[in-house]
Amino acid sequence: MKAMGGTFAVAALAAAVTGCAMQSGSGWTTLIDGTRGLDNFNRVGEANWTARDGAIEASAGGKDNAYLVTKNSYSNFTVRVEFWASDDANSGVFIRCQDRNSIGDETCYEANIFDQRPDQTHATGAIVKVAAVAQPAPKVGGKWSVYEITANGPQLTLLLNGMKTVDVRDTKFASGPIALQWGRGTIKFRKVEIKPL
Repeated sequence: MKAMGGTFAVAALAAAVTGCAMQSGSGWTTLIDGTRGLDNFNRVGEANWTARDGAIEASAGGKDNAYLVTKNSYSNFTVRVEFWASDDANSGVFIRCQDRNSIGDETCYEANIFDQRPDQTHATGAIVKVAAVAQPAPKVGGKWSVYEITANGPQLTLLLNGMKTVDVRDTKFASGPIALQWGRGTIKFRKVEIKPL
C-alpha cells in the first residue's frame, strides 16, 4: 500500500506542476485552478510554493519577498484571485509589472494583502503608493477572499469580496506580467483567472 500511496503522491505532484492555462468559458482563462497551473508562472525569490489541499500555497521563504510571475504580459484585463491569508500574512497581487525579475510597488501596481501593515492607509484593499483604502481597512486574515482587479487603460478598480475598495486613474504602467507574492505568514491561491478587455 505504501508504494501505491507514493504513486498517487507523485501523480498529484505531476498534475500540480504540469497544468497549463485553461479556457474556462465566457472569455476567462484559468491560470491556477486548485493544484494546477504552476507552469504558467516563473518563480522569483525563495518560497516553498507547493500544491496542497486544493490550493497553491507558501508559508516560508528566504530573507526577501518571493513571487510567482506569469510568463505572459497583460494590458487591459480583469483578473479574479481567490486567496486565503493568515492574520500575519504579507502578500499581494502585482499587475503590469515592468521588470519580471524585480517585482515591487515601485515597478508594478500592488493590490495589497497585508492586514497588519503598520500604515493602514495602504493595507489590504489598497493599491500601494497609488490609492488608499477607506478606514478601517478590511481584514481578510483566516478566511477565503476574492480580489477582482480591473485594469482598463488608466482606470484601475479593485473589488474585495464584492465591495469596491479602489477606483482610480493612474498612467504609470500600461502592460506587464502579473505576480503573486509571498512575504510572510501563509498565503494560498485557490483559483486565478484572467479575462482580456
